[in-house]
Amino acid sequence: MLECDVAVVGGGTGGYVCAIRAAQLGLKVILVEKDRLGGECLNYGCIPSKSLITISKLYEKTRDAEKFGLKVSGVSIDYDELQRWKAGVVTKLVSGVESLLKGNHVAVVPGQATIAERNRLVVTTGSGKEEIAAKNIVIATGTHPIQIPGVEFDGSVVISSREALELRGAPGDFLIIGGGAIGLEFACMYQKLGSRITIVELMEQLLPGGDPEVVRVVQRKLEERGAKVYLKSKVSSVSKGGTKATVEIETPQGRVSVGADKVLLSVGRAPRVEDLNLSGLGVGTDQRGYVVTDKRMMTSVSGIYAIGDVRGPPLLAHKASKEGIVAAECIAGLPSAADWTVIPETIFTDPEVASAGLTADRAAQAGFQAKSVRFPFAALGRALTAGETEGFVKVVYLPDSGSVLGVQIVGSEASNMISEVALAIEMGATIEDIAQTIHPHPTFPEALMEAAESAAGRPIHQLRL
Repeated sequence: MLECDVAVVGGGTGGYVCAIRAAQLGLKVILVEKDRLGGECLNYGCIPSKSLITISKLYEKTRDAEKFGLKVSGVSIDYDELQRWKAGVVTKLVSGVESLLKGNHVAVVPGQATIAERNRLVVTTGSGKEEIAAKNIVIATGTHPIQIPGVEFDGSVVISSREALELRGAPGDFLIIGGGAIGLEFACMYQKLGSRITIVELMEQLLPGGDPEVVRVVQRKLEERGAKVYLKSKVSSVSKGGTKATVEIETPQGRVSVGADKVLLSVGRAPRVEDLNLSGLGVGTDQRGYVVTDKRMMTSVSGIYAIGDVRGPPLLAHKASKEGIVAAECIAGLPSAADWTVIPETIFTDPEVASAGLTADRAAQAGFQAKSVRFPFAALGRALTAGETEGFVKVVYLPDSGSVLGVQIVGSEASNMISEVALAIEMGATIEDIAQTIHPHPTFPEALMEAAESAAGRPIHQLRL
């Protein structure tokens, strides 16, 4: 039987970070992973999708370059080469994770783990079973896509995000069930590559829970390119014939029938806990099956921790990493806890969406007498020089104290700008602090300064409201 101080179940973004941090603190660590190190994000999510999104944006920019005076002809995509490039990016990062684990003396056991007892794991490997005696166990098994009755994945016509990342061409007609972050990223990406997009969303807006003003910018861009968006609608059936499907959609205006070459089902994710024996151990879960922990990442069973997506929303890789560090430090006896104020979120649609803190609606629901102000990218020099003038920065703040409650950004470079916002909120920065901070010109982050100046009552590059 193998023995260790910490056994981490799951080698995704949260799991491998937890393992490395625990090893740095002098603990003997074993990491169990049934698939590939790096988990969903690195192998089948964040990294490969952003690789393809980057190329789709470049492809569109090149085709539209004539408006900038750049004449280009004969632009095409070699999908086989594109997939090889994407796979190379993933492989390089997976190799990096392997090297980091090895360099920090983390033992890796490939296989499917079951927590047989409070301090004992049984791992089914390719050659049999391996037992691990662990003083502490960290669950980092993530989530898997949800299916809906009558619309099951077949990997060919009805696909998940995994298969959508492996396509060797843009589907002619691409129907996406679910208008959340994942669905919209694929919608924008394949629309740039030439697909005719249809989106079906059950709720009253795309990106449910997001700022409505922000969402409208993204939806307008999709529709300008020809996308059909059905809100407050649901798919009642999918009939497959050969390599195509006919999708019946129930909309507020009546039933609609849509043909599709591919149907992407992206209606959410559920915790991957089926093989862990949680109920037998007494590990508490919520109504949706997510593992419940305290701020130290410990579950209802002492010595068993959970981190990342298996704990529940927001399902974000950077959140999982921080939780992994917290769990490792708590196991090592350090006074660590999840004490952050905000978790920034980014969505790589076109234009990009990023948010940190409260939206105006959520601030009102929380009882704050908040105000909000916007600065449009159309008034920003750098946005004009880049030909990326859609969108805005929106700051939600308290007028009396100047405290920043949240910022939402929709537009180019939103994903790169939101980190400044997260730092500002964590540090307790005010509108005045941001306005007084000199931002280099011409850059996209200037929009944050401009919005703060407007909130402070002294707008420079927009008229006083």
